Amino acid sequence: MGDIKKEKSKQSKKEKKLKEVLENKTKEADEYLSQLKYLKADFENYKKRMNREKEEFAKYATEKLVLELLTVMDNLERAIEAGTEDSGKTSLLEGVEMIYKQLNNILEKQGVKCIKAEGEIFDPHLHECVMTEETDKHEEDAVLQEIQKGYKLNSRVIRHSKVKIAKR
Repeated sequence: MGDIKKEKSKQSKKEKKLKEVLENKTKEADEYLSQLKYLKADFENYKKRMNREKEEFAKYATEKLVLELLTVMDNLERAIEAGTEDSGKTSLLEGVEMIYKQLNNILEKQGVKCIKAEGEIFDPHLHECVMTEETDKHEEDAVLQEIQKGYKLNSRVIRHSKVKIAKR
């Protein structure tokens, strides 16, 4: 009987140790779960904040460009006024040419570049063929006329040049 009591005592001690270990591990798991929940909430808040900031940035990203374009609008208004008041067409033409140069400079600063078309060989990545002309004077697929200018923004084509090309 003494052996049975010793064994029960040993089992009881092992059970207590196991219960202790289990309780510690359970507390540890609860702490990890709690930390995970806080981390998840923080991450969700971070994502929401980043989305708000991204929307805010996109909303006002063009502000600098718009401010520069407003000066062009002011100059156009002045040119229109000068054209209605002045009987001379040359001052109006000079004013419009100055405004064109100003607008062109603003676009160049923003990375906008004109696509060269006339005299070039047709490139479907840069040009859009809207007309053809049969001719022996020019090379096959040579761009004869640029109907509408094309533009690149940095290295991306944002508008293809509309062109007339030569066919044999």
